[in-house]
Amino acid sequence: MAYHGGGVRNERRRLEEWWGITAREGWLSTLERLLNADMVSDVWEFVLQVRHSLARDYAGPVSLEHWRDTAEGVIRARAEAAAQPRLTPDGVIASRTSSPAAVESRVAGVRRLIGRIARYEARFRADGLLPEGGYVRTAEAWDYGRAAGMARWGLGARYGTLEEAEAAVIRAGRLVHANYRSWADFSAAYVLGRCLHFDEEEFGEWYETAVTGHRTLMSDPASPWLTIAWH
Repeated sequence: MAYHGGGVRNERRRLEEWWGITAREGWLSTLERLLNADMVSDVWEFVLQVRHSLARDYAGPVSLEHWRDTAEGVIRARAEAAAQPRLTPDGVIASRTSSPAAVESRVAGVRRLIGRIARYEARFRADGLLPEGGYVRTAEAWDYGRAAGMARWGLGARYGTLEEAEAAVIRAGRLVHANYRSWADFSAAYVLGRCLHFDEEEFGEWYETAVTGHRTLMSDPASPWLTIAWH
């Protein structure tokens, strides 16, 4: 945990370039947002939750078209519901109407995203990040993993203390344990978030370095993923 990285100046430069953080307050705010999974995409979480609900309801695999059609149906239903006037204690208030073009744009974007996720997960299964039939339930791991990194980067930049960094890492670990079933389950979700954020389906460095890390942590006898029990 006593992280120095490239030295104070380099760590501060990195935080400013990548995160817009220039002071302790920004570091604390960003760290808290990551620990609350407030920075992971709401759209990613929406489509993953739709699929997970379907998998539970039907107790089996969910086809790509079923997933897409259900997500589209939810978007359209929400848009229709939002367009209805709502009665409040102060009287009827205006509806929140989205234009047909805006609704169609959201539908098209979500259908494309579902395709991207399905293709990544197929590659994950081929490369051993997911078991056959496995899928990612939530991408919150992307924020929790970055929170552990943010804790160390803030320490290296001298925006926080060792005690603060340790407390943040412990908190991130507890959140991971509460939301995932195993180190491998957490890792696949983290890699999906990393790829959706950076990779653009190139399966390039952002993907390859993550896969290498996953394989090392799942195979090296000294790995904490093998020496520290999940439960």
